[in-house]
Amino acid sequence: MAALKLMIPGPVDIPEEVRDAMAIRTMPHYGNDWVRLYGETQEMAKKVFGTKNDLYIMPGPGTMALEAALGSALEPGDTVLIPLNGFFGERLITMAEGLGLKVISLPLPLTEPISAAEVAALLQEHPEVRALAIVHHETSTGVLNPLEGVLAAARARGVLTVVDAISSMGGVPLLVDEWGVDLCVTVANKALETPPGVALLSISAQAWAAIENRKAPRGWYLDLKTWRWYMENWGSWHPSPVTMPTSNINALHTSLMALLESGLETRFAEYRAAAAATRAGLRALEFSMFAPDSCASPLVTAFCMRPGVDATALQQALVQDAGVMISGGLTDLHGKILRVGHIGLARQRDYVVSFLLGVEDYLRGQGLAIAPGQSLVSVAHLK
Repeated sequence: MAALKLMIPGPVDIPEEVRDAMAIRTMPHYGNDWVRLYGETQEMAKKVFGTKNDLYIMPGPGTMALEAALGSALEPGDTVLIPLNGFFGERLITMAEGLGLKVISLPLPLTEPISAAEVAALLQEHPEVRALAIVHHETSTGVLNPLEGVLAAARARGVLTVVDAISSMGGVPLLVDEWGVDLCVTVANKALETPPGVALLSISAQAWAAIENRKAPRGWYLDLKTWRWYMENWGSWHPSPVTMPTSNINALHTSLMALLESGLETRFAEYRAAAAATRAGLRALEFSMFAPDSCASPLVTAFCMRPGVDATALQQALVQDAGVMISGGLTDLHGKILRVGHIGLARQRDYVVSFLLGVEDYLRGQGLAIAPGQSLVSVAHLK
């Protein structure tokens, strides 16, 4: 069977040179060569984050790093404010409650961005809040939440900020230091265009103060003090506390080099162009978008079904007949929307064309009058 084109929110299809970087001989996670590679990867990642803060690369998924961030900086019984407008905001709440934190939630409609004014009002109403945790890009709905105003409201109250940038970092602007993010988490396998296996976490001085002052017992691996100890005491030869996925990090090194050489703005523009072409094509086929254009992410397109079209059947037909994999809706949105990713190689013209022509073929198979190429109204400018 031919390889599917991945047009999901992640993991993503990656460039050939990044795949090749995974094929190095097994490399030890200590010694001079490793310290150089790890250090260079950290420094390049800091440029993407827009930070001079400490930054660690940790084996595991983004959820692991989020739990490390929340559990290291906050004590059981501390209060955290979590605004949410989708599945991954709900997951943040579940995680915080599992750590023994008191959660004040701010639920918003799934198609609306998180409001800085509402966050500021809740912070004023609840002076006991110690931290704000927020999902930047809610991939379950395709909504990109505006961070700057929300973070400014938290900063004005002296509240720690924890940002889930798992699906946004490297794909849209996110300036960690300038915007005042204390703990920022992402992964390698989305807009950083690397295979799954590692998460990245930046930690501000304010966050370190909270981590050092934490009194409650904490585990070992997810305690960020453990990571700091190894960097400070063994950093010259063994900068992390556990065995590292060295091949993954070599691939991340290669991917970050390419990203920084092409320029972040260039990559952002490629994602925006792929999203615009995809949405124009879907609208030409009479599908409507789930998220309004004003808050729609350029990294994922969520679209609603036109009358008579079954979401699951369309999703399966794309896999079987077009060789394209997209994602379905989660929880209450299952069967109501489909989600198309634009990150990784999915930003390229051949991916967008394969997807749109696959949708056309499916609709014609359902007896609808669709002209060949009807959806290809905006693909000419894609690479």
